[in-house]
Amino acid sequence: MKRVALLIIDMQSDFVLDSAPMKVAQARTIIPNIQLVLAAFRSRNLPVFHLLRIHRADGSDVEIIRQALFRKQPFAVEGAHGAAIIEEIVPAPREYVITKTRMSGFIATELDLMLRTLKVTDIVVTGIQTPNCIRTTVFDAIAYNYPVIVIEDAVGAKTGEIHRANLDDMANIGVRIMLAKDIAKAFT
Repeated sequence: MKRVALLIIDMQSDFVLDSAPMKVAQARTIIPNIQLVLAAFRSRNLPVFHLLRIHRADGSDVEIIRQALFRKQPFAVEGAHGAAIIEEIVPAPREYVITKTRMSGFIATELDLMLRTLKVTDIVVTGIQTPNCIRTTVFDAIAYNYPVIVIEDAVGAKTGEIHRANLDDMANIGVRIMLAKDIAKAFT
């Protein structure tokens, strides 16, 4: 029997709030759909993982392509308000929080171990941003042989065009693309 887990990626103040230094344009618009999917998982007591990008204050763990940006405007700094999960989707007591320093939720984290320990067979993905952390996590999930569903109206990017192109690319490798209302109905 399949066991499905929900990944909510990078829904943190520094990427979502209007005043955020790394604000993703579509981040606020997807919150209601993430809440819908999250409620469906919670109602069925299915595993929920909140994946957070967290960096040291000195930036020593920031990837090379973002070091200059981090020096100008630090983001997702451990312990800072900007690194916190937004209020609308605060983790429940039995949900898992996994920190990462790279785009993929699988790189140098315990995500795969936790999924296997919980006997998860399939993954549903929500959060931001579609071409970066969503896409790399999805591609790595496929590499680890997890079937993946991406909730197209619960992930977002800088523009609709970027979002759509990346959804199409993921669909082309066999990722299922669904709407939040459809996944929520499947669980009720």
